[in-house]
Amino acid sequence: MIELAIERRYTRGDRGPKVRLLQEWLCLSGQQVVIDGAFGPATAFAVRQFQKQARLRQDGVVGPRTFALLVRPMTEALRPIAASGGDLGDLVCRYARRHLAAAPREVGGQNRGPWVRLYMEDREGEEWRWCAGFACVRLGQACRTLAVDPPFPPSVSCDSLAAGARARGLFLVGTAGLDTGRVRPGSLFLNRRTDSDWTHTGIVLSCRDEVLETIEGNTNDDGSREGYEVCHRWRGMQNKDFIVLRKV
Repeated sequence: MIELAIERRYTRGDRGPKVRLLQEWLCLSGQQVVIDGAFGPATAFAVRQFQKQARLRQDGVVGPRTFALLVRPMTEALRPIAASGGDLGDLVCRYARRHLAAAPREVGGQNRGPWVRLYMEDREGEEWRWCAGFACVRLGQACRTLAVDPPFPPSVSCDSLAAGARARGLFLVGTAGLDTGRVRPGSLFLNRRTDSDWTHTGIVLSCRDEVLETIEGNTNDDGSREGYEVCHRWRGMQNKDFIVLRKV
């Protein structure tokens, strides 16, 4: 789990993974620095710029208050939502919208940064495409709110998600003439490459007129399956299968 607090103050001359972490958050906050784990003059200046923006004392030192404001987007995204009578799918969508509002994106390289590690159980790097991790963390938040078990085994692999959902009767093959009413909010879509290979997934907000409204991780404005952020998108139904939250 990504650290959302620091144990001491960090200042110019410090080095190490915690300095690298605060550099990542500075970049995510619009203060671009080299992410090298060394608290040099550029990092100190970026901290002062962030403190000015946040109306804090501009001392260039990252203490608990400055760090708490740096990581506030993630803290807010992880804050529990009251169930308020909604079902599991409704809560999945509400949590997805909250994360979208926090603008999660990669930083420091492909499939890297605090948001990626959050969604990928502390893993990061080029091989760790994080669309499935994003969807499963949203599902997990909703399940914890309702104190229920996940309806299918979470995974960071689209293929494993499909296999687990199929084993539990929650896999819906996308075919011509599919009753779109069966694809309820909170379902997952899967981009199908073959009958046994899926390349991207995301959360369905709505399904109407053969169009999906989605929130997806590891994509971009072009709809890439290897993007760099969380996006709201509209997608067609072609080559899509689905994981639903109730048996089909």
